[in-house]
Amino acid sequence: MSVQNEKIEKEFQKGEILIREGDLSDCAYIMESGKAEVLKSLPGGGNQVVGILEQNDIFGELGLIDGFPRSATVKALVPCRVSILTQQAFNSLARNNPQALMPVLKILANRLRQTLVVLDELESDQNTSKPFPIGSV
Repeated sequence: MSVQNEKIEKEFQKGEILIREGDLSDCAYIMESGKAEVLKSLPGGGNQVVGILEQNDIFGELGLIDGFPRSATVKALVPCRVSILTQQAFNSLARNNPQALMPVLKILANRLRQTLVVLDELESDQNTSKPFPIGSV
């Protein structure tokens, strides 16, 4: 079975949801044009903007790797055009040209580092702003 080399693209209008947190994931996207915000649901309701995606950014890649539901929502800030990287194309790259996956691995490593910085900042804020009363531990 051969993988089609045809480029699959999709367009979204301003305000449209490209992917929704919690939905099943089976592909990744590359932003060809436009701008979108990455939103994370808050426990009390509402969303927190955690990033902005622009041309050549990849998103939704975690679903290709782990198959778990989407970890965030992506919403178009302006009209957007994206290329779709299907599971079949990703698997073909992994088998036939694993070196082509290095940019995806670098993105994942960078996002993990950014997450660790945020966690360190949250921990630091918690330790300085809310000391434990003596005897509460």
